[in-house]
Amino acid sequence: MQTSTSLRLCAVSLCVALFTIAFSPLATAQLSRVADPNWSTPRTADGHPDFQGMWGNKTLTPMERPEGIGAFLSDEQIANTNQEYIVAEAARDAAPAQRYEAGGNIGGYGSYWLDAGDEVLSTGQTSLIVHPANGRAPIKPWALEAKAYNLAHNGDHYQHMSVWDRCLSRGVPGSMLPAGYNNAYRIVQTADHIAIQHEMIHDVRIIPLTDQPYIHSTIKQWMGDSRAYFDGNVLVVESKNFHNRGWIASSGAGARLKGIYTTTEQNVVERFERVSAETIIWTVTIDDPSVYTEPWTISMPLTADPDYEIYEYACHEGNYAVPNALGGQRVIDARGAANQND
Repeated sequence: MQTSTSLRLCAVSLCVALFTIAFSPLATAQLSRVADPNWSTPRTADGHPDFQGMWGNKTLTPMERPEGIGAFLSDEQIANTNQEYIVAEAARDAAPAQRYEAGGNIGGYGSYWLDAGDEVLSTGQTSLIVHPANGRAPIKPWALEAKAYNLAHNGDHYQHMSVWDRCLSRGVPGSMLPAGYNNAYRIVQTADHIAIQHEMIHDVRIIPLTDQPYIHSTIKQWMGDSRAYFDGNVLVVESKNFHNRGWIASSGAGARLKGIYTTTEQNVVERFERVSAETIIWTVTIDDPSVYTEPWTISMPLTADPDYEIYEYACHEGNYAVPNALGGQRVIDARGAANQND
């Protein structure tokens, strides 16, 4: 049976037809579609594998796998899903502009507002999460409850608001996860450091290539403390010393993961494996036993986009949106109280 909507539509429960795909090992499915068997990893002047350049990861593929869908798409299903999305977006773009009432969604009714991509992952995965086998994050109930509490009290205090809305940091691995726009990453290498510039917000990760000790465990950071090394041609980045104020994902593309807290127990291991001139396979395993019942893994290709240009992301802590949003909630509260007294 062929898909009748994009995977993103499936992820929001608008899928009207499901398909079953026989499971095949992730590595085989990925490499057979994106790896170049005649390509060899380039080297920097220092002799290290070269990951430098501009890379992107916008995609229609959802974070978690929708119910009733297998782990991978066939080539025909990939083509059909991509084409169906293009047709659906063209229809939305051709529709008249929409006027929203106060408090409603502003913009986002056409593709020209966003840049989330118009294709599923080239590997054919049906979710970014590849472990556990069901493609879903093993989140403990308390973490889901804490997320729900923040959502219900979003207007009560800035601490309940998204760390993205507050222009703080998307964290690690959140800063590497796809969103509705700004899905570009610039990688720069020196002999002893890797730097990753994230288009979204303002984060630049400067990661030492060293086996030196981490900073003291009493020092906690939004993006943790990272160390990198090479495992053959694979770049491995290990991060720890996170504090408990971040979120694992802050974009709506994170689905259930949006709003789930990071904690001081979180450890993150990323692997960057360049398999062709155009593709890096990025794989990240998150281990936070206070939040999840087991470690879990995301894997996806980063695609070369050498002509892409990153502009300033003009977002800053203490931006006007935060006091304005909280002030608006106080007006709503006052109106509610007045109506109760009538």
